[in-house]
Amino acid sequence: MMRTRFIQLSRRAYASNAKNLTIGLIPGDGIGKEVIPAGKKILESLNPKYGLSFKFIDLQAGWETFQNTGKALPDETIDILKNQCEGALFGAVQSPTTKVEGYSSPIVALRKNLGLFANVRPVKSVDGTKDRKVDLVIVRENTEDLYIKLEKSYIDEATGTRVADATKRITEIATKNIATIALQIAQQRLEQNGHATLTVTHKSNVLSQSDGLFREVCRETYEANKDKYGGVQYNEQIVDSMVYRMFREPECFDVVVAPNLYGDILSDGAAALVGSLGVVPSANVGPNIVIGEPCHGSAPDIAGKGISNPIATIRSTALMLEFLGYPEPAKDIHKAVDANIREGKYLTPDLGGNSTTQQVLEDVLSKLD
Repeated sequence: MMRTRFIQLSRRAYASNAKNLTIGLIPGDGIGKEVIPAGKKILESLNPKYGLSFKFIDLQAGWETFQNTGKALPDETIDILKNQCEGALFGAVQSPTTKVEGYSSPIVALRKNLGLFANVRPVKSVDGTKDRKVDLVIVRENTEDLYIKLEKSYIDEATGTRVADATKRITEIATKNIATIALQIAQQRLEQNGHATLTVTHKSNVLSQSDGLFREVCRETYEANKDKYGGVQYNEQIVDSMVYRMFREPECFDVVVAPNLYGDILSDGAAALVGSLGVVPSANVGPNIVIGEPCHGSAPDIAGKGISNPIATIRSTALMLEFLGYPEPAKDIHKAVDANIREGKYLTPDLGGNSTTQQVLEDVLSKLD
């Protein structure tokens, strides 16, 4: 899928050139239980060629876990990820649409607890298909914005009607971190392709304090590091016009950096440009661990039918390996996935086919071999 070799921020495995990696497996809910085993199979297949071996630890999180234990994210899951794992694969979460006392999203909590400050979401079409030419990376700040989940509800005394407030938090430190990794990714693409742009997405014309700070710090980070990243073209785009332009002319964008909420919306929308959310991966990146996570949700309407698309998880597995410092096996995984999509013989229903999850996995494995 990708041709960019991403920054290896996690050093635990990379520094020692480890051949034995411990990977946490967190299926979560719905189709997460069907696609995470596919990622595990892909990793297991890498041993003969690359000499990599993996220890897998099954971990719990999600709505079903909350119903069974009263906790959506057990302390044991956090402890094992922090102290035993170099990487992890996270499936999907089926969160209720109305407030449930004591429940909050486990993936949001994981990002905070593990310092996973960046969510990197590459969106790329496959050469030889009918999809439009798309090759962009959305770098989403992962720890703040409205996702800090500081909300309150109350009755307005003057009108007697219900009111809900939510706090949007943007900090200089988090913004500088996300701007830096976005610039690093853009610089790599510049070295590879001879050109690269960074587009900072915001709504500072309305949110002059919060989004204004995000915009200012991104620009300051770029200006302060022009000796490193001066070859990267710096752009800014208001988020609503960004959505319009992304669908009208996606070829104009390369690396896009955005606050948490905008990044979430943009990357899910961008999936429509390449056929399905079922093919778009992501990596939650922090200083000590990387968690691969498909961009799709739990899809309860198809859960248990064996037709969920494993491609996003397989690509997320490759993305995790790239950040852990293993670009060569990741490259082979991407090639195998591209070949599967290009041939079109084994595709799940979201891509217009009638194949099962297992059939797609087996086809990718055969091409990987």
